[in-house]
Amino acid sequence: MHKKDSGNKSGYLNNDFQLFHLKDKKSQEFEFHYHDFNKIIIFLSGKVTYLIEGKAYYLKPWDILLVNNHDVHKPIIDFSEPYERIIIWANSDFIENHNYEDCDLSTCFKLANEKSFNLIRLETEFQNNIKFIIESLESSINSNDFGNKLLSNSLFIQLIIYLNRVHLGNIYVNDQDALKYDKQIEKILKYINSNLCENLSAEFLSQEFYISKYYLMHKFKKETGYTLHNYIIQKRLLIAKDLIQAGEPITKTYIQCGFNDYSSFLRSFKTMFNKAPRDFSPKTNEVILK
Repeated sequence: MHKKDSGNKSGYLNNDFQLFHLKDKKSQEFEFHYHDFNKIIIFLSGKVTYLIEGKAYYLKPWDILLVNNHDVHKPIIDFSEPYERIIIWANSDFIENHNYEDCDLSTCFKLANEKSFNLIRLETEFQNNIKFIIESLESSINSNDFGNKLLSNSLFIQLIIYLNRVHLGNIYVNDQDALKYDKQIEKILKYINSNLCENLSAEFLSQEFYISKYYLMHKFKKETGYTLHNYIIQKRLLIAKDLIQAGEPITKTYIQCGFNDYSSFLRSFKTMFNKAPRDFSPKTNEVILK
């Protein structure tokens, strides 16, 4: 989880969910990274600013961050104080398997993505509810008592339900002072993520948003930690991998994801994932026409 690898996938989740309760005071520099799973960060103490998709969140104790899979993020930590946090990695399939009728448990993550606002800051009353659920969940995970796994699963789902109720009921504190971001870059990020299969060249985006091409590239790098080109390529490749894993033909996927030719797609894909696209495909005998 603490591997320094700029712009790369970090952490592997082999369970339905994993909980880490960490407290340290060691000098450690994190790079921007992403996950294939959703992540819940519960900040307990320290001096930390969390960067998620171009936005900086200034955290207070018991702030909660919802980080969607594929969100680019990293913490900036002042190690003059111990940094304590609870991190939960959540398997999207496990959450989806508990949906029913019109109850989509991933709604809180989807709303965080739609609103481009990842922070949940609660009043004391609601903080106490979260504390009780988290303490019960930790206790159950560390227990060997009868039914501990089943109880842990039910407490995790209870936490997800509560976070959804907080989001849907708008009962969190909407503190705009808790974050800092560039509004123009936010618009550009939204446009990019909504139009990954379209022309997203620096020339086109600079015209679309009435900004100098070179200033755009400088500003984008400053606000997100990524070059404009690398950000777009990474997002396209993440979508491509998801589509391929879902059974979409590779021959269609690379075009759908904005790549002009298969050779450049294959080269970029192998560089990012250390595997060929066919290694993720259930259709292993597919022939690629270059």
